[in-house]
This record gives sequence, structure tokens and C-alpha cells, in this order.
Amino acid sequence: MPYSEESLVPFDVKSVWAAMEECHKLGLTKSIGVSNFSCKKLENLLSFATIPPSVNQVSPSSIIYPAHFVYFTHLIFHPKQVEMNIAWQQKNLRAYCKAKGIIVTAYSPLGAKGSKWDINQILDNELTKQIAQAHGKTAAQVCLRWLFEQGVTFIPKSYNKERLKENLEIFDWSLTKDDHEKINQVKQERMFKYGTAAFPLPDLFDGET
Repeated sequence: MPYSEESLVPFDVKSVWAAMEECHKLGLTKSIGVSNFSCKKLENLLSFATIPPSVNQVSPSSIIYPAHFVYFTHLIFHPKQVEMNIAWQQKNLRAYCKAKGIIVTAYSPLGAKGSKWDINQILDNELTKQIAQAHGKTAAQVCLRWLFEQGVTFIPKSYNKERLKENLEIFDWSLTKDDHEKINQVKQERMFKYGTAAFPLPDLFDGET
């Protein structure tokens, strides 16, 4: 539904987070989380939060909703979910979250084949294919294994039984040091490139790479 900037209500992160913390203390939820938080937004939140965020979800809805959207979760750990894959590695964000004890959950770990982004820069990446061939694995398994070795959790969506099985077969092998060095050189490009007049991309992600 179209809307104007004038129709938007200013978002008070501190007050909302305090209310979320109260819900947590009352046992209404096991954990609380945020959505689309950059390092800058996390730093601001952690400056007054007494309970760390559980989830930071970045998805297509980030184009519609404010970058400070918060919600309940029934998870029992403290992850933040963001777009992350070999083509958008978010090294600074990973390092920041690790330092703060926040678990990262990667959204879109295998790219977005068949979506409005048109091509899959993850599974169709020649380097990914080469590494997969060297290990006798699939490109998808290489991508998931890389995330696993970064200490990142991930959500590889599939309704295909064989692919679900394939996604689980990443724990009995490892990427080499050379593999990691090559993956570190992959050109970085965010798939979520478009904001709105009300929520421009710089406001959503604070220019982070």
C-alpha cells in the first residue's frame, strides 16, 4: 500500500526495547530480537539494552518496514539474522557480533535463484563450482560449509527431500586454507539493493559492507 513520509510514526527504539525486555522478564517469550540492524544500530541498542538481541532478521520485508523493527522469538540463544553468503560476507558485522557474543544467522545463504534478482551469484559462481568439484561436493554444500566454518548459522530453504539431505551433508569435511583465501577475494555485492522513499538504503544499512 502506498504511503507518504508524513504518515509514518517516529520509532522510539529505546522504549520499545524496554517493553520487549519486560515481556522477556515476565516469561512471555524466551528471547527478543531485532530486524535489519547494522553495527551502528546494534551499538546504539546495546548502549541501553539489559538483554541482548536474539535475532536480527533481514528479508524482502526490510524494503517495506523500518530498520528498527523488533519482534518476539522463542529461540533460546542470541542470533541476529542478516543477508550473508560468499558474495556478501559482511566481515565487519560478523566480527562485531562475535565480539558482543551475538550469534549471526545468515539469510539467503545460497543466493536467490529465480527471484527478482535474476541471477544467482552464489551457486553460479565459477570459483564455488571449482571448489565443489575439488571436494566432490555441490556448490550449495561449499556455500553452507563456508558459513559453518565462520561460526554462522543459516537457513537454506528447500522443499526438495534430496536437497534437504544434501544440505545436511556438510559436517564431515572441511574447506582448505586456500579455499578460504580464494573465497575472500570474491566480488562483494548485496542482493537487497533497493529501499523506498521513506526508508532509503543508507538508512536501512548505514552504508555497511
